[in-house]
Amino acid sequence: MFSKILVPFDGSRNAEEALRKAAGLARLTGGEIVILTVWRHHSLLEASFSMARPEAMPGSLDDVLRDEARAVAEHGKQIAREAGAPHLRAFVKSGPPARTIVKWAEEKGADLIVLGSRGVGSVESFLLGSVSHKVTGMARCPVLVV
Repeated sequence: MFSKILVPFDGSRNAEEALRKAAGLARLTGGEIVILTVWRHHSLLEASFSMARPEAMPGSLDDVLRDEARAVAEHGKQIAREAGAPHLRAFVKSGPPARTIVKWAEEKGADLIVLGSRGVGSVESFLLGSVSHKVTGMARCPVLVV
């Protein structure tokens, strides 16, 4: 039924619940869970703050964001393993969250996207609509919002 289940994971409580739900579906179908953590490139305002950082802080702000996204994805893998996911992989991508999720799902052939109803988000989600709302409107495969 579902051979590849994409779970966008931002580390929020709702994303954890979505991941557990996806693990249950994967156990029933024998499908693979693919965790995708999306991080956004920092803004020019944030870049101006990073210019005044102490020398002890290694790398650019993008490096810090990418490393944090990797840690979030690894945390997601741990949750999925504990929930009994039979097959599991995790990826980290940069870009606008909803568009990146939908594009990845199309390119990699996801049969289902399972995501939390609200994530860690930002002010942008209040102004432009939530990632889950955008994904449900753009995705060509079924979307389960938990």
